[in-house]
Parts: sequence; C-alpha cells; structure tokens
Amino acid sequence: MKMPRTPPSFTKLLQDAQDAGRLADILGAASEPETDSKYLHWDKLRHLPKPDGLTTEEWWLAVKLKRSAHLRRLALKDPRGVPFSYATPDPTPERLHDVDLLAGGTLKDTDPLTNPATKDQYLLRSLQEEAITSSLIEGAASTREKARELLRSGRKPRDHAEMMIVNNFLTMRRLAKLHDRELSVELVCDIHKWITKGTLKDPNDEGRFRTPGRPIGIVDAENSVFHVPPDGKELAERMEAMCAFANDKSNRPFIHPVLRAIILHFWLAYDHPFVDGNGRTARALFYWSMLRSGYWLAEFISISEIILKGPSKYGTAFLYTETDDNDLTYFILYHLEVLRRAIEALYEYIDRKTKSLRRLQQKIRMGATFNNRQWSLLDHALKHPNHEYTIEWHRGRHGVVHQTARTDLLELADKRLLEKRKVGRQWRFTPVANLEDRLRE
Repeated sequence: MKMPRTPPSFTKLLQDAQDAGRLADILGAASEPETDSKYLHWDKLRHLPKPDGLTTEEWWLAVKLKRSAHLRRLALKDPRGVPFSYATPDPTPERLHDVDLLAGGTLKDTDPLTNPATKDQYLLRSLQEEAITSSLIEGAASTREKARELLRSGRKPRDHAEMMIVNNFLTMRRLAKLHDRELSVELVCDIHKWITKGTLKDPNDEGRFRTPGRPIGIVDAENSVFHVPPDGKELAERMEAMCAFANDKSNRPFIHPVLRAIILHFWLAYDHPFVDGNGRTARALFYWSMLRSGYWLAEFISISEIILKGPSKYGTAFLYTETDDNDLTYFILYHLEVLRRAIEALYEYIDRKTKSLRRLQQKIRMGATFNNRQWSLLDHALKHPNHEYTIEWHRGRHGVVHQTARTDLLELADKRLLEKRKVGRQWRFTPVANLEDRLRE
C-alpha cells in the first residue's frame, strides 16, 4: 500500500486566494472532477487536467470550499481535538436506498434465506466465509479450502491461523444474539476477547485496552508508519464516546443507520484500542450495528470477502480520510461500494445455488438409479435438509405397503444418502449433511 500525497494546507490556500483577490474567480471557474469517482482525493486530482485559468492548487481550494458546505461534524475527534466530518455526495443516497431495499426489506429472491428449511445452510456458509476472509485480511496463513474443512469438521484448531478463524466464526454466531443489547465498553472488550482468544503473545491483552505510553503504529512490510492511534490514556473516554454514538436513540441530527454502522467500523479501527485484532473487532461492530438497526440480511453477507479482493483499497480509504482534514466521506463511499458488492454476491450465490439444485433434481428424475418414490423423497430432502423421515411417513405419502416403504428408505441409507437410527422399535432417517455432493457423485 502506498501512502497518498497529503493535500496542501487549506488555510494557506484560502489566505493566498484572498490576498490575491482571486477567490471569486476560483469559485466561479471550478467544479468537481468529471470522473467515475467524483469525490477525489488530492492524490488523484493533482494528476487531472485542471480547469482553464486555475492552478491545480486553486482547483483543489474550490473543490474543498464547495465540499465544506455539505460536511456534517461527528463526535469522533483526532488526538488534536479536530472533529471528523462527512458528506453524502452521489452516489451515497442511491447506495443507501439500495441497502434499505435489499438488506432490510422482504424480497421474493430471498426465500432460501427466510425458509426455515434452508436458512441455516446459507447462514452457515456466510458465517464461514466472513470468519475465513476476515482472518486472511489480518494475515492468517491458511487456504480457503483448509479453513472451510476446519469449520465444517468442527475439529480443534491446530495453529494460530486456525485459532483466528474459529474465533471469528464463533464471534459472528454470537453477534446475531447480541444485536438487541446496547453497546458498552464491556461488550467491546468481550467481542475482542472472543476474537483473539489464544492468539495473542500475552493472554492478558485479550479484551484489554492498550496501556498508556505503550507505543503502537500501523506500519507496512518496510516499517513505514501509516497511522499512529491515540495514546492509551485516552482510550477509556474515547470508547465511551464511541458507545454513546452507537446507542444514540434520539438520532438528532439524523444519521442513516448504515452510515452509523460504517462510522462505527472506522472509529474502532482508527482508535486501535487493542494491541492486535482491531480490524476484526471493527468489522464485528459493523455487523452488530447493522443487525441492531434491522438489516437482517447483514447476517448472510461477507464484507471481508470483498475487502480481501482489494486490501490496498481498504487501507487507502482510511488514509484518504486521515490525510484530508478528517473527511470520512472517502471511507463511507468505499464501504458502501463494498456493501453493494457483498449483497450482489449473495444474490448471485442464491441464483447459482437455485439453478444448480434444479439441474440436480432433473438429473435425479431422469436417472434409473432411483424409483419415483425415492426420487420424490430425495427431492424433498434437498429442500428440507433437516427433515426426519419414517417408514410410515413414506408409506402414507406414496400409498405402498410397509415392506416397500422400508426397502426404499434402507436402500437410500445403504447408498449413504440418508442416515438411519433406531428410536425404540422405529427406524428414523435424516438426509446426510453433504446430500448434494453425494448425489453429484
């Protein structure tokens, strides 16, 4: 990741323009850059063709002045006491509207997520992907396939990377049950403790803020410092302020719930209150806030999966904000794009899964391996993976004698498509966990 060029001093540019009597001319001639990403940082804008009659610095001054009229201050401040602020330029309103519809409403395409018979499968996949990719962002040395095997098998983690992944997974499962709780410093520390359990050099750092005077900085592989968080002595007060922001019931002035969740993500990551695990904790707080605000679909998406595809953009969004007078708009626009892509990825996955299931059902129907009764049961099992079948259920459904129904079910069990167990004198059958994969074999 490359450190962006810090913009020239806004105060000095303004003073120079006033002294030269050029302020009116500058404002009249300048406009936002006409690019796909209009809210450009100085690091990008300085390379573009400038408007006629203006220097690049004068153009930047005009852009900053026009933006400043729309900025809204936040309770978050940097160590110097300078507040962060944000604006909602295009396409922010459109992105927020999309999230309201896709993540908070009820759409026909989300039936697999709301259907109790299939919901758990999609939820498990989402939790696994977020746990894995969030850990990979933070440097966990593992492959996706090995990580999925770890979570599916339920075995104990064997190393530091696997411990990170399991911790993330268990924490994400807990968050769904905590969204009705107000955020507190204690809860923030608990979330960090769950995420970092058994992975820190000093176990005492689990769920504990950095101590005052303890040096810490965000650096790259060459030890270039990108960010120096507030000192440990400020953290208790800053975290209390963050929790108050997260819990604000009056919401005056109004902050869109999605923006509040994004700002909460940035706040925790910026303050960096722990010696390690801050990124994972920050993303966990984003999910907590989204679920608390009623965005139920957030439980099924993975923002880390999108972030991992372009990790430098994630870091750059933080740096743009910090280097340009604490303008959080950069991070908000980046995060909204991540959220949009994460929701799209979920719907694409649902579509692929649904089509794949239909093709499989057609193959089963056409195959000679199963009789019509067995095909009907397997079709039902694919849609209801937790259903329990009995010989009497199968007999009554197809109007056959007991022995025929018994043979049908036992044959499917012999093919390892159903698991059987005896309860008293009655056989009970349930679909195997990997029924789809078994049928494809």
